[in-house]
Amino acid sequence: MGYKNNNTGYLDGLLQSRAVIRKNNFAILPHDGLVNNVIPGFENCECSILGTPKLGASFVDYIISFKKDGANQLGFGGPEIESFLYVISGKLEVSDGKETHTLTDGGYIYLPAGEKLYMKNLQEEATEVFLYKKRYQPLENHQAYKVVGNLSELIPIQYEGMEDVLLWDFLPKELGFDMNIHILSFEPGASHGYIETHYQEHGAYLLSGKGMYNLDNEWFPVEKGDYIFMSAYVQQAAYGVGRDEPLTYIYSKDCNRDPEI
Repeated sequence: MGYKNNNTGYLDGLLQSRAVIRKNNFAILPHDGLVNNVIPGFENCECSILGTPKLGASFVDYIISFKKDGANQLGFGGPEIESFLYVISGKLEVSDGKETHTLTDGGYIYLPAGEKLYMKNLQEEATEVFLYKKRYQPLENHQAYKVVGNLSELIPIQYEGMEDVLLWDFLPKELGFDMNIHILSFEPGASHGYIETHYQEHGAYLLSGKGMYNLDNEWFPVEKGDYIFMSAYVQQAAYGVGRDEPLTYIYSKDCNRDPEI
């Protein structure tokens, strides 16, 4: 399970936070500061809203913990809205209203714009998922389509030729898709090869490990359960630190479209 904030009552010491919020530039939301939100359609769920247009993102990210009998039978998404779901841990039934799939740890589903995603927890324990939505940018003569799979079925590639940095791509590299979801994993001591500066924006949820992240040429400590928003052109890079596990995060990236003017 991720590091959802389950604090109740007073904590030891002074109130403090690692959160850094620079709207329309970048943000770090630590796991111990996430709060639960009521979102219509989600029943018996703890919902944390992460990146949104209010922060500067063109998408919305969530961490959803489906408790016993947790479900969304109203449907997530809708006209012009594409969606993606990744199971961090647990067992979830998902449906587009026509076909039903069972997703376990590492399972994922993408639905194109216009299709609704229905979800139901299939176990007594909580099921935790990363959830994403964005307004789709259509491209003439190209279409997106449903994609379902599991991380275990994907073959990672060495990120820019580095053996200790691995990348998994979840969606096809086709022009019908205006975004992709990836997992990037750094072994302890591994890093990006350089400080990246690019047009794409990211929302990233840390699945494991600890690291130092460069955002706008400042270095910040991050760890499992944290969320990072990176706007277009913000400088960015990461180091994996610690001894026990790699720094791994799932993140979104807009792609396959010419910038609009």
